[in-house]
Amino acid sequence: MVKKVDAIWFVYDGECPICQIGASFYQVRQSIGQLHTVNAREEKQHPIMLEVNRAKLNLDEGMVIKYQDKLYQGQDALHLMAKLGADSGLLNRMNNLLFQSKSLAVLCYPAMKAARNLALKIKGVGRIGNLEETEK
Repeated sequence: MVKKVDAIWFVYDGECPICQIGASFYQVRQSIGQLHTVNAREEKQHPIMLEVNRAKLNLDEGMVIKYQDKLYQGQDALHLMAKLGADSGLLNRMNNLLFQSKSLAVLCYPAMKAARNLALKIKGVGRIGNLEETEK
């Protein structure tokens, strides 16, 4: 049983169409708390972004979820989203069904990341480079 907390944070790439869909339609169970989204390209000074940067999590390598004061990235974030996701909506049901299995999340995430990179290339959008900015 997951205990209720005040918030879950979803840090995503606002230029990626796949990420935008995830951020727009993902819902957590009411017992979890409230979902907040952070567009990594537009909210560079957001406290959660600063925390992601301090943890040296490269957002070009994967989305980040903050839950119960812990940061999860990539396949771990995907798996956590499945565990916390609401049962309503097609995206949530698919996510819950597919990625409740940690093994399946590990297998699928590289393909999802490749699809993100391809979508950004087609759009002509560069990397987020969040860690490059903190090193200046």
